Amino acid sequence: MTDWNRLVIEEIEKRQDELIELCSRLIQFPSENPPGDSRPISKFIIDYLKQEGIDTAIHESGETMWNLISTVGTPSPDRHLLYCGHTDVVPAGDLSRWDVPPYSGLVQDGFIHGRGATDMKGGLAGLIFVTGLFARLGVPLAGNLSLFIVPDEETGGDLGVPWVLDRGLITGTAAVIAEPSHPQNPTIGQKGSCWFEFTVEGTPGHGSLSPLNGESAILKAAKAIQALQKLWELKPDIPAEVQEIIDISKKFALVRNPGKDVSAVHDHVTINIGTISGGTKVNVVADRCTVQVDTRVPFGLDYRDVLAEAKRLLLEVGIDVELKPFGFQGNANWTSDSEDIVRLLVESISDVSQKEAYGVLQWASSDARHFRKHGIPVLQYGPSELAGIHSFNERVPVDQVIQAAKVYALTALKYLGTTDANK
Repeated sequence: MTDWNRLVIEEIEKRQDELIELCSRLIQFPSENPPGDSRPISKFIIDYLKQEGIDTAIHESGETMWNLISTVGTPSPDRHLLYCGHTDVVPAGDLSRWDVPPYSGLVQDGFIHGRGATDMKGGLAGLIFVTGLFARLGVPLAGNLSLFIVPDEETGGDLGVPWVLDRGLITGTAAVIAEPSHPQNPTIGQKGSCWFEFTVEGTPGHGSLSPLNGESAILKAAKAIQALQKLWELKPDIPAEVQEIIDISKKFALVRNPGKDVSAVHDHVTINIGTISGGTKVNVVADRCTVQVDTRVPFGLDYRDVLAEAKRLLLEVGIDVELKPFGFQGNANWTSDSEDIVRLLVESISDVSQKEAYGVLQWASSDARHFRKHGIPVLQYGPSELAGIHSFNERVPVDQVIQAAKVYALTALKYLGTTDANK
């Protein structure tokens, strides 16, 4: 009987240069969202998989938005693992602030450089490479493994994972998303989100007479912004079943972020004023100002309660405006560490790294919530340099890309099994 675990890990080790080259090539596609044109990078992935003998189904959720599904293995009612990743990246921003061109995919000094290297083309490369490798080696998987690649995650994801799952275009018994994580700590749960915007009206006037004439919408918005900081003080009623994982995650935050204690984010509402747009000209009192707010919601609070409290806080300072939800909306959610997929992936990390591994909660939000909504146990694991996510000079460590690929492979082999093991 073939020892597929050993053989596949040895092949990844031997072909690691091919894996790193694949990651570099993915980064070279400027798949920024917005504007969100996934076609060039999708065509590259389709061609790559075709060379390995794998067909890909394309599901267009928009003219430029391609969702890709590629499946290997043997159909089974009990075991269907989804490997999920997104092709879109956030815009690179001011190119002059990058030390390395953001779409170079440069491999240098143990890192692969470029926009999306960590979020999440390093992990995406691992998923694609391992799926292709299974086909190339003829691994007789005893269940289906589906590569599920989406074009829309960075702007809310409406045209990606939920679009596909809600239409029943694919389902599964478990999923792994290649979002960035710590190399020893996959994320098994996420905080909720409540994004909203509001527009404050003012009275225009000549700037030379302010504040004696006119009423500045920008000053009113500034008062509103200050009031919203009190959302941090909301007290969650944390369910007993998640208190232990919250405590573990708090300790993780302290250990993994030396010098910067961010552990309190796990049981507080966070408030980020993302954009402010107001005024027409420097010498005109602003008659309108729009503010967009990103709040993240802990276990034990409903995102709608956060919205209601935001409304109350604004009224308290005399600002009566409509709060318009947009983008991410939802409550905190998690997958128990007793689920097979969590247990086996954590075990695979320890097997590959020979170090302790355990799951933690993530203070951001992700596509994982959509899988859980459909009853699919899911967790996230991927290579990363977390400090560079959505920032300038993003990069991903080469050794983590290789480790993640090995973990993806072992997890699939353990979760699905192989048909020759049953002979």
